[in-house]
Amino acid sequence: MTAFNSFRSSKLVSWKSTGRLQQTLANCVERRGKALHSGKGSTVRLCPGFAGEGRYFDYRSNLIPASIDFVQVSPLCTTLCKNGFRVRTVEHLLSALEAAGVDNCRIEIENLDAEERDVEQIPIFDGSAREWVEAVDEVGLKVATTRDGKHCEKMAAHVNEPVYVWRDDSFVSAFPSNVVKISYGISFPQAPAIGSQWFSTPSVDNLFYTRQIALARTFCIYEEIEQMRNVGLIKGGSLENAIVCCTSKGWLNPPLRFNDEPCRHKVLDLIGDLSLFAQFGNQGLPVAHIVAYKGGHALHAGLARQLMGE
Repeated sequence: MTAFNSFRSSKLVSWKSTGRLQQTLANCVERRGKALHSGKGSTVRLCPGFAGEGRYFDYRSNLIPASIDFVQVSPLCTTLCKNGFRVRTVEHLLSALEAAGVDNCRIEIENLDAEERDVEQIPIFDGSAREWVEAVDEVGLKVATTRDGKHCEKMAAHVNEPVYVWRDDSFVSAFPSNVVKISYGISFPQAPAIGSQWFSTPSVDNLFYTRQIALARTFCIYEEIEQMRNVGLIKGGSLENAIVCCTSKGWLNPPLRFNDEPCRHKVLDLIGDLSLFAQFGNQGLPVAHIVAYKGGHALHAGLARQLMGE
């Protein structure tokens, strides 16, 4: 069975079989922690999902699909919104699930405020995706079945021609390729310890992701922290869940896990944001050489929308 019937996409892509069946988690796994921007604690439970239903969040029985259709612009994170309910900072979790091949998953969120509709309750942990990778490894994967017990072939979108989105000197683009490859560049001239960096992947598979991308932590410029906190962001931020760079003194909490850790973290974010292109439990990452420079969540989502034909 192929979960292919109602694909939405532009002529820029062609859907082809990956030669694999859709997967899900073999069991439920739970993690607790503090969110980056709200500073509040929560419990997230990852549960097996039915084939063809994809990944979605379950917050007090309100279901929010992990789909580009429900992405809302927000500062410094990716937000999903449906029927007035919002889940923020989903990118690290979705990045790990996409890379691990967890195609279908129910993501249950619990917090203490029964009235809250705008919720940022995905724990930040150490600022990387390592905890989510370990959670998936803890329970393992199994072939997913539909509600009537059938299997679904996993499809992937292959980019047919170059496509790009841009803003000023920032861009995200995708070029035809036989495998998923990513090249990402960043530039922070105000922070010489970061400076200009490029990171490229030969291909993106689960092993490469686990060893070379998942460990990269989120980062920020020390001189921008007060401004972010003044607008209600990073209330849960600390030297334990981000690497912080001072424009004059360099890194305040070394050592880095990689010399180009900030650039690798942007790749981590990109994978999480492009996972939102997934439909019906199929692959979210397009099969393409994705090239980005000074991108961010809005541009990442913009590329997904272009591929969707919006």
